[in-house]
Amino acid sequence: MISAATDRFMRIDEVIHVTGLARNTIYRRMREGTFPQQIRLGPNSVAWLQSSISEWMSSLVVAASSVDRNSQ
Repeated sequence: MISAATDRFMRIDEVIHVTGLARNTIYRRMREGTFPQQIRLGPNSVAWLQSSISEWMSSLVVAASSVDRNSQ
C-alpha cells in the first residue's frame, strides 16, 4: 500500500504504461465508473493518484482470483 507521504501523481502516459490500457479505454471506463477518476491539477493538467491506480489493479486481481476459485 502506498502511504500519503509517498503517493504521487501519474500522468496519462504513465497510467497507460502501468495499466496496459489504451487511452480511449481509460476514459471510457472512467465514464462507466469502473476506473479511478482523474484529478485536475490546473486548467489544462490532470493526473491520477498512484495509490488509486494501484488499488484498482489490486481489485481486479482479487476479483479474478475469486472467479477462478468459484469455477473450480
